[in-house]
Amino acid sequence: MSNHALRPLGGKLFSFSIKVLAPLVIICFLLVAKRLVMGIGDVSDLNGGYPWGIWIAFDLLIGTGFACGGWALAWAVYVFNRGEYHDLVRPALLASLFGYSMGGLSITIDLGRYWNMPNFFMPAHFNPNSVLFETAVCMTIYIGVMSLELLPALLERLGWKVSLRRLNSVMFFIIGLGALLPSMHQSSMGSLMIVAGYKVHPLWQSYELLPLFSLLTAFIMGFSIVIFEGSLLKASNTIQQDETPLFRKLTNVIKVFLCLFLVLRIGEVVWHGKLPLVFAGDRYSWLFIAEIVLLALPLVMLQSAMRHSARGLFISAVCLLLGAALWRMNYSLLAYDPGNGYHYFPTASEILISIGFVAVEIAAYVLLTRLLPILPAQQGRSERIKEEIKL
Repeated sequence: MSNHALRPLGGKLFSFSIKVLAPLVIICFLLVAKRLVMGIGDVSDLNGGYPWGIWIAFDLLIGTGFACGGWALAWAVYVFNRGEYHDLVRPALLASLFGYSMGGLSITIDLGRYWNMPNFFMPAHFNPNSVLFETAVCMTIYIGVMSLELLPALLERLGWKVSLRRLNSVMFFIIGLGALLPSMHQSSMGSLMIVAGYKVHPLWQSYELLPLFSLLTAFIMGFSIVIFEGSLLKASNTIQQDETPLFRKLTNVIKVFLCLFLVLRIGEVVWHGKLPLVFAGDRYSWLFIAEIVLLALPLVMLQSAMRHSARGLFISAVCLLLGAALWRMNYSLLAYDPGNGYHYFPTASEILISIGFVAVEIAAYVLLTRLLPILPAQQGRSERIKEEIKL
């Protein structure tokens, strides 16, 4: 997208896609309201052995992992000075903002006594020794930081050039904070399960490397989601530019993090004598093998001629997202067993709420790209924006 002006895409706000997503969003909010009024047990299967379920494993851990595109590109552009990726930052930031916001909302509805949430903002109740507290603080601040990073798009749309110049003078500090915070809470998300000890299957429990694994998967998912989203936008003719050469360069960065993750992941299993568990033939061994295959396959593809095709890059990105997401789902839920006869399976309400959160993110992304200068508009459409937007 380099060297192309970013403009609102325009078009009808209530398009076919929004009409399809709207019922899912409404159902989600109705179920959330029911949970807040009737209690968490009325909509979920959570219990004393499983204090969190898919709202944390999927909506938070995987959701925020998919939302790391803005953070990963911030490192590439602003830390390592790879300016050719600059025009990819704003679309990735918008997706990241919604991903983190929905992750924060999932934490809210997962809290049993949610009315005690104001205590989180009161210094007298701070618990600096808690990994959960550190994660919550970083995520809360980071959502605010992403809002500020996207503020120039709103100011450009409103034509407030004076405010935009003032904001740009302090943007370096905001960007620096945005690059730092996810590095902290993404690693802390791995630390959360260290305290679970033996309750996490040995193939995923690693007291030394769990935080690093979480951080590496965040980078892998962050760069991969940029390729995934960009490929979908190109396929839908939302953008005209062919970003395949740019995405191919991104794969060089992905391969570094991917190789590091696979070497450490397999090395940790071998070093601690867990290799027999890989060939045990139970569901845990198959989950481990599926995870490794999904991550190793793109590494082979990206070394072949497939890395030069848009389809090959898209398939690689999908495999990377699924592999990293499976690792996060495994260590936080599927490979977790509290014993004592506890069982957990998400209810229909839990699943519908999670689906609704995804629908909210997609719908909000579609609406804001039509209203704000996030993506490069197609040739000749910018002149028709005001006429095409129908409130």
